Amino acid sequence: MPNRPLAELEAMVGDSRVTVAEFRIEPGKVEEFARAITAEDPVFRDESVAADRGYDRVPAPPTYTQVGRFPRYTPADVDGKGFDLGFQPEYVLHGEQAYEYDRPMYVGDVLEGTTTLADVFQREGGRAGTMTFAVLETEYRTPDGDLVLTDRSTAIETEGAVDDGDESAAERGDGSSSNASAEPDGGTADPEPTAPTATVDEFDRVRTIGGLEPGDAGPTVVVPDLERQQFVKYAGASGDFNPIHYDEPYATAAGNESVFGQGMFTAGVTSRVVANWFELRDVTSFGVRFQSRVFPDETIVASGEVAAVDPDAGTVETALEARTTDGETLLTGTATAALE
Repeated sequence: MPNRPLAELEAMVGDSRVTVAEFRIEPGKVEEFARAITAEDPVFRDESVAADRGYDRVPAPPTYTQVGRFPRYTPADVDGKGFDLGFQPEYVLHGEQAYEYDRPMYVGDVLEGTTTLADVFQREGGRAGTMTFAVLETEYRTPDGDLVLTDRSTAIETEGAVDDGDESAAERGDGSSSNASAEPDGGTADPEPTAPTATVDEFDRVRTIGGLEPGDAGPTVVVPDLERQQFVKYAGASGDFNPIHYDEPYATAAGNESVFGQGMFTAGVTSRVVANWFELRDVTSFGVRFQSRVFPDETIVASGEVAAVDPDAGTVETALEARTTDGETLLTGTATAALE
């Protein structure tokens, strides 16, 4: 339970503050972050490739705002995400993460993020006990005030450590995943077959609405045989240094069987499906809901399919999923693209 009464938290709803300042989108950091989420697309590091694909500058990956957590971008009077919610860090889950894009982030941008506490509420979560939810919404704008994107994050505090079989467990530790809204035990579908890792050359990006039908498959991205160093690499790229992802004694003391990957690492891998499917300037939204954790030696299989097509609006909605080769669903998600 939070160290602050729910009434105090509810009184803070609607409060806003600058939580990210002078957030410079730097070329070396963009390349480092892209490699940390296993994206080898040269568009994230090569200006000539970006220009050939119609970009004025090198774009950043869809989940790049995670880099804004580094202290150098945090105002002196801001701690964490800007609000003292009284949550105990070892029992905080990251339930959902969503983005709405007015345009991609580009190398050379300098952004400011203003975070609003959009909602706070509690629910009973079975073995997870009373869960406290906090919804944080951050708008990233240029110095001229132009909106680039909006980032929405749902944090959940449980009464204790939550196992992957528990109802309503979600992404643990501000970027790692436990199991929120998981299906009952035994309710998983047949596992996806192992496939070669998708590369940018294996799938032509879709630019027009014509010919798209619900059920059409998008790219598949496979990241095999995860190693602990990949979680450390993502921590260094994103600024998520929660020791639960690399410190075995810390992770087990918090009730976990082992260290495990950041949920936003899995989300970043899943964003590769979207970036390999569409040009980033056409993507208007991307969001995920975390369901279970990924451990060392496991394999991530991320895929997507067309969910709906609106020819009049020129939009396509997609359904996304990341799972292990054992059939464990790590997250589900959606993305929308506006096409010709």
